[in-house]
Amino acid sequence: MMRPVAATGIEQLDDVLRGGLPIGAMSEMVGPECSGRTSVALSFLAQMTQAGKICCWIDVANTFDPASAAAAGVDLKRLLWVRCGVAQTRVQRDARNFVLPEKYLMPPPAKKGLHGGGFGPHPRTEVNGLSEAVTGLLRPEAIAPRCAEPQRRVRQKQETFEAQYRQISTTGVRSPRPSKSWSMIEQALRSTDLLLQSGGFGAFVLDMGSLTPESASRVPLATWFRYRAAAERTQSSILLLTQYSCAKSSAELLLRLQPTDALCEVPWAGCR
Repeated sequence: MMRPVAATGIEQLDDVLRGGLPIGAMSEMVGPECSGRTSVALSFLAQMTQAGKICCWIDVANTFDPASAAAAGVDLKRLLWVRCGVAQTRVQRDARNFVLPEKYLMPPPAKKGLHGGGFGPHPRTEVNGLSEAVTGLLRPEAIAPRCAEPQRRVRQKQETFEAQYRQISTTGVRSPRPSKSWSMIEQALRSTDLLLQSGGFGAFVLDMGSLTPESASRVPLATWFRYRAAAERTQSSILLLTQYSCAKSSAELLLRLQPTDALCEVPWAGCR
């Protein structure tokens, strides 16, 4: 099936891809660190944003640099940056815990009577604690309270199995407690789902390049199949950056990048 393509802005790569990355499909870019994944993705977003498209960068490990994106030609006004796994800042905590003084608040309404106006507890709840109060007036050696109020049962604290959790994690079995990396991946996948359903984006970049292959491979294949169907429905391009191929058959295009030595064209600068 022939799909329309969007140029990446790199002539040599566009010639190999016969025009660029496919539109309405998912492309996967696999390679180790410093293999050029981010550079190709930024060049692709620069072409899309300059063409008036709205793009989205799903930053799983919080490694995106807006200054580098702007230097590559990306229009930041047309780019939605979703940061995953970001801790709450001090300003946000202070804003959430801030409470106005009482002089700036409206005084609470006065309660008229114990039960008048709908205020006050139910009459049945007024006798709660009466048996404890009567027992406290008597001697400790007195007989148990004779009131008809049922006694509260103290719930025993459940035992913890920290040692068993550690033993399970060392044996290689999946631990019932989610790891921090998986929490970031789950947040990124949910954000991508919501944005794909909303529509209106020309391209998505799901940056999972900083995650280990073990963490990235935990994503179910049904997720990538759902993304492929959403990309075809909305005619948007999804670019997945990983160190290990995860999308399998759901990816229309698979690029494998390898780092190479820098080329030097100035002999007198110390190059052989």
